[in-house]
Amino acid sequence: MSGHSHWAGIKHKKALVDAKRGKLWSKLSKAIIVAAKAGGGDLDMNLRLRAAVDAAKAVSMPKDNISRAIKKGTGELDGSSFEEVIYEGYGPNGVAVLCECLTDNLNRTAPEIRKLFEVSGGKLGKGGCVAWLFEKKGLFLVPADKIDEDALMEVALEAGADDVRTSGDKFEITCEVSAYQAVSEALAAADIQPEVSELSLIPKETVDLDVDAAEKVLKLMERLDDHDDVQNVSANFNIPDDVMAQLDAG
Repeated sequence: MSGHSHWAGIKHKKALVDAKRGKLWSKLSKAIIVAAKAGGGDLDMNLRLRAAVDAAKAVSMPKDNISRAIKKGTGELDGSSFEEVIYEGYGPNGVAVLCECLTDNLNRTAPEIRKLFEVSGGKLGKGGCVAWLFEKKGLFLVPADKIDEDALMEVALEAGADDVRTSGDKFEITCEVSAYQAVSEALAAADIQPEVSELSLIPKETVDLDVDAAEKVLKLMERLDDHDDVQNVSANFNIPDDVMAQLDAG
């Protein structure tokens, strides 16, 4: 199972817990504010905002919270100012890790992210050291027991998706960023509800992990994701089916 789809699945499960304590909603509000500030408050004209709102709706973020975040971004309401920054480095087994953050205090965030890499057996690198290994794509994960694969392929590919493949107990749909909105709308029109809908940094090549390395890499991913300033974490790992079975059994 490719790292991005496996991690997206883990994030979805974590999101249900994080949303209950408001932590995830705070992160998603930041993403909506920054997206609206950069490209305006019209979802049809601002793809980044559309993706951020989709992510918020997926974890039942209240409409009032979403609306308020958009208005903060467009300046209709007072809001905090956040700076976008990407941290790149290496995790256990040489796995490339890219961490997208929104922060109001770089002097606080940078050393905290560095520490998380170090305590997890990784190392923070220089800007650009791993970014070339990733490309921005639209990513949708649909439970495999909810729809026939052929039917899903017909809907997704006709809407402009690049690929539909099986990934564990999910169908993974990927598309170019420019096709994200069309694919999202086509799935909605067909009454297909993805567990994950996001613009994601997907690795061009991956590193296979054994059980020990997989546990360490996933721990790093979880620690980074738990940081308040971290929006997205991407990595180029692959967990083979037999290793995944051992992780699930453990």
